[in-house]
Amino acid sequence: MAACGMFSVAEFMPYLTECGITLSSSQVHRLVSGTPERLSLPVLATLCHLLDRTHTDLIVTSAQNLPAR
Repeated sequence: MAACGMFSVAEFMPYLTECGITLSSSQVHRLVSGTPERLSLPVLATLCHLLDRTHTDLIVTSAQNLPAR
């Protein structure tokens, strides 16, 4: 967000609303301040669009090799 000149949730929310994403300020705060438990594809697509990033820039994955059951 900061790279795009937005430094607060209040600055970011109108852009989300303009793109058809309706979230409360607390939902947006949780989204930008940490790792959300879940994220809808429309929200992810909107974040990519607004921040001019790809999904691989915003999502970090990891895998573990687990023993067979």
